Amino acid sequence: MMKLSSRLLTTGVAVAMFHALPAAADDAVYNNSFRLGSFAIFYHTSADDLQGPYVPAGVNFKAKDLETLYVGLVRRLSPDFDLELALGYPPLSKVEGSGPATVGSVPYNKQIVSSARWLSPTLFVEYKFLPESSPWRPYLGVGVNYTAFYDRNSTSAGDAGLGGPTRLSLTSSLGPAATAGLGYNVSGHWHLYTSYSISRVNTDITADTDGVVRTTHIRFGPQAWVVSAGYSF
Repeated sequence: MMKLSSRLLTTGVAVAMFHALPAAADDAVYNNSFRLGSFAIFYHTSADDLQGPYVPAGVNFKAKDLETLYVGLVRRLSPDFDLELALGYPPLSKVEGSGPATVGSVPYNKQIVSSARWLSPTLFVEYKFLPESSPWRPYLGVGVNYTAFYDRNSTSAGDAGLGGPTRLSLTSSLGPAATAGLGYNVSGHWHLYTSYSISRVNTDITADTDGVVRTTHIRFGPQAWVVSAGYSF
């Protein structure tokens, strides 16, 4: 199976190829479209230091960037406005320890200390520039993001740093989102898209190690580059 990074490269080459081709004439108006492609997600993590019993100063966290599958469902509202529901295959996000080299005698900095999957649908209202007859249509959008975490796990390195098997809980988040993109009509029903989106995600983390509770607050500013193909109907 091709890796997602390969999908990004392949789709990017396709965009470059179609740049030199005229779009096929098609006066039909389609009210719905389905998009499939690749998300490259850059988390931009900012967290408070972990607080609680037996925690040294400066213990912090950083989420690792990743790639995952993008799915988009789009409804045409008017010649100039679309409504997009952006979805993705829930990625396994890995979290690195940040701060001291060791916690006690256990290596900590740069170690993978926890992981979680998150479901993060985002709803955008998008304004499209240029007339519908144009093969190229840039757009801007604003919306709202909802994020829920599941499959939360502390790794063996995380357990060792916290003193034993640890259960994690993360609160859900609701925050603003924005996007900028460009669509190209390849032929009739088929389109290519690329976009760059930003959102705001906040969560409170509780780590329970056999009744010893530690807490922190993490702020994500995820930015997502999407390359996709779309079918309108």
